Amino acid sequence: MNLCLDVGNSQIFGGLFHEDKLLFRFRRITERIASSDELGLFFRNVIRENGHNPKNVESAAYCSVVPDMNHSLRNSCVHYFDTEPFELKAGVKTGLKIQYKNPTEVGADRIADAISAVNRYPDTNLIIVDFGTASTVEAVTARKEYLGGAIAPGLRISMGALEKATARLPKVEILRPDKSCGRSTIESIQSGLYWGHLGMLREIIKRYRAECFPRGESSLVIATGGFAGLFADSGLFDAIHPDLVLEGIRLAQILNQQAGR
Repeated sequence: MNLCLDVGNSQIFGGLFHEDKLLFRFRRITERIASSDELGLFFRNVIRENGHNPKNVESAAYCSVVPDMNHSLRNSCVHYFDTEPFELKAGVKTGLKIQYKNPTEVGADRIADAISAVNRYPDTNLIIVDFGTASTVEAVTARKEYLGGAIAPGLRISMGALEKATARLPKVEILRPDKSCGRSTIESIQSGLYWGHLGMLREIIKRYRAECFPRGESSLVIATGGFAGLFADSGLFDAIHPDLVLEGIRLAQILNQQAGR
């Protein structure tokens, strides 16, 4: 079995694979001061609680946008699973042609999304929306060219900013309101978060189609990440795949193992 981990600014999103099948997924709050023992014991316990034997974990792989976590994460894999984890980072093989001005600036989670999407939809122009701590929108051509993307505050960041920067606005549940014109403070915040975010994404996707695929080429719009399901019936996406990042980490690990043989 293979343990795959996406270390984000808010959460560690993980999953256990048996070959290409995702057995289960889990989330843990990201703690930058977490020790390798805390992480290792958590991973072992969550695997055991989901009905699997931690001793059957033969390999591990991760991507991280939190450098302070990487040392503890690596050591947790070495000490608790007896395996040196693969890290998806700048310099490893991805199968993509990164067109960023400085390819090392691209977040590893964004690359993982692109790897998985290209594998699912080969020879297809792709627009990938990831609802994480930040909401990101990527453009990838049918020729596997990663063109770049946009980064905006995610839904939770936006809500937190309202709560912290204002005296009387409360923290609210993030959901799709029935109407755009709220009749209470809570409904008004929910409307601004949901419909504002959706409007932003519509505009970015519209511009991508004009700028990135200007010859009338078709493109597929894919959503992933924790809040993707909230926009499932918005008509904006052609497909929703919540686990793109985990699948991309696994595929990158395989690609680099094959290259090393």
